[in-house]
Amino acid sequence: MILIAVVSLGAIGFVGAGILYLASKKFEVYEDPRIAQVQEILPAANCGGCGYPGCGGFAAACVKADSLDGFLCPVGGADVMSQVATILGKEVVAAVPMVAVVRCNGTCSSRPRNNQYDGIKSCTIASNLYGGESACTNGCLGYGDCVVSCAFDAISINPTTGIAEVDEAKCTSCGACVKACPKAIIELRKKGPKSRRIFVSCINKDKGAAAKKACANACIGCSLCKKQCEFDAITIENNVAYIDYNKCRLCRKCVAVCPTGAIHELNFPPRKEKVVEAKVVETSETENK
Repeated sequence: MILIAVVSLGAIGFVGAGILYLASKKFEVYEDPRIAQVQEILPAANCGGCGYPGCGGFAAACVKADSLDGFLCPVGGADVMSQVATILGKEVVAAVPMVAVVRCNGTCSSRPRNNQYDGIKSCTIASNLYGGESACTNGCLGYGDCVVSCAFDAISINPTTGIAEVDEAKCTSCGACVKACPKAIIELRKKGPKSRRIFVSCINKDKGAAAKKACANACIGCSLCKKQCEFDAITIENNVAYIDYNKCRLCRKCVAVCPTGAIHELNFPPRKEKVVEAKVVETSETENK
């Protein structure tokens, strides 16, 4: 009886193994080995900045695509994409470097607080409960949801101004902070030649007087910048200006005419006009002596 039981169990096991083998062959899912090769050279940040669910999803999409146009690993940059192209035997088009910018200049001095928030220090929660601690309901809340979302330590809250600031040397343009901000004040923009950028640091859609009353640095929609721009790069919509970085030629004329200083210029050299004025003043003083 024991022998019969052993033989029976062995036969059942053999038949079961055969069925599992046939099923595995029939339903086998083939995975291109190049997917693993591409995934191996990716930075494994799984930030989602490429638009795919993690590095594995990005690698699979690269392998299946006919070309690498539109594909970019924001963390690895051009070097990683060049290696991906080599593995897949495809050409890669150099992507335009992007960087996150915070479109709010409502510092503590320009945007006085008229109430105090005592709830959980979360921008998302605070935004769902009320507008904020000042009359401007569009500005940075300063509770750091963007800081928590950044895996590269590229964003922080300035303790003096209470506004989020981006360290462009660390920013990988993954877009995590953009998604985390409930006020939608963080935007990915073209990094620009020599990291020079011009943008309107305000999203307040209130009319001019109301916006200025809520924040001294707010865009008031006066259209002076739009009239000054020779490249049709500035539009005024819902009482706030916006600069199209694809059209902007970085001439900085709009910056000079903005009455509230809402337009920011980053990483530019000092204006030549100021140097000339300083020399004129110095010369006149010398002559008077």
